[in-house]
Amino acid sequence: MTVTTVSVESQAIKAKKAARALSLLTTEQKNEVLYKLADYLENRAETILKANDLDLSNGREKGYNEAYLDRLALSKERITDFANGLREVAELDDPTGDILSSWKLENGLLVEKVRVPLGVIGMIYEARPNVTVDATGLALKSSNAIVLKGGSSAINSNKAIVEVMHEALDETVVSREVVQFIASTDRETTQQLFTMKEHIDVLIPRGGASLINAVVENATVPVLETGVGNCHLYIDRDADVEKALSILVNAKTDRPAVCNAAETLIVQEDWLKLHKEALIATLSEHDISVFGDEQVVSVIPNAKLAGEDDWKNEYLSLSIAIKTVKNVDEAIVHIDQYGTKHSEAIITENKETAATFMKLVDAAAIYHNASTRFTDGGALGFGAEIGISTQKLHARGPMGLPALTTVKYQMTGNGQIR
Repeated sequence: MTVTTVSVESQAIKAKKAARALSLLTTEQKNEVLYKLADYLENRAETILKANDLDLSNGREKGYNEAYLDRLALSKERITDFANGLREVAELDDPTGDILSSWKLENGLLVEKVRVPLGVIGMIYEARPNVTVDATGLALKSSNAIVLKGGSSAINSNKAIVEVMHEALDETVVSREVVQFIASTDRETTQQLFTMKEHIDVLIPRGGASLINAVVENATVPVLETGVGNCHLYIDRDADVEKALSILVNAKTDRPAVCNAAETLIVQEDWLKLHKEALIATLSEHDISVFGDEQVVSVIPNAKLAGEDDWKNEYLSLSIAIKTVKNVDEAIVHIDQYGTKHSEAIITENKETAATFMKLVDAAAIYHNASTRFTDGGALGFGAEIGISTQKLHARGPMGLPALTTVKYQMTGNGQIR
């Protein structure tokens, strides 16, 4: 199916017109919409799963690896999870209309700084059908319309999900026009979205480095940049062995294909000497392939010598790079050079070392004695998330409802003139 420039633009225009009505809805009305979406998604799970099976079959024919297929795959449990995510968003405080600050001038003019929706969000993403639901829920709760452009690998799943959501919206006070889905696998349609700043207020790319870079470098529409996750786990000299290995296993193997999985393990060399057998056993038990420096290769069986690309790599699989360092300062230098400012963790019982790490490492999320897998909107209590921002302007870290708003200054007077 080919979508012309005109039709893509018309979808953006429809979204912009529909967004105006969202600003007039009460929080209760928006919550009712989210509950309706959640119920429809669960009740129509079989329809969605049939479409997902087609995407998975196409993916296997194209040779997608298991990590990629895992991101693409849906199940009744996963559909229930993202339906529950919508219900959780409904329970969250509505940020729109919040008065962030107010003051009265000497002339009696009342000034209020109010949180308002962005307007129309353009969401460009790859093989994660759950993003279709998460992004829509967050957009609607924050009174934004949304234009969705998913990747070709999930085209059938996304179409089915949006069709179900449209059916649900038809049973509410909200027009289905607030959720636009560009049902095209043509890359040109993505390029077209880059330049529709007259109709779209912000673009949010979510996916691999090539997608994110393409949006950031080519878009004339403002971009809320999400980032890839070359996440590091640093095991310090004073790390508890059991705690360190448990966190390593979770951060690397729980869902290796997601952006908050650990990709590089940095180990203080004295800790490695003392606990190498336990580390080797853990890596072997969980089938983790190792690319390491010379010291690592000399200690860990079957480890391959890491090249420059390994320190930069977001493996998204059961592979990991391992770097040895003398102290926390060397660990921080390595992270500064190769990290993507996403999520970084230190395992240590030394509070001073942990404080140094957490103050000096530049990333959206920093952990002490905990897994990087918690960099997630749901895990941190935001409900669903629209992405994880690694930039420093407007929003940083997991982006929930407040990240999808901006501010407006409202002045109320009694005839004041200047």
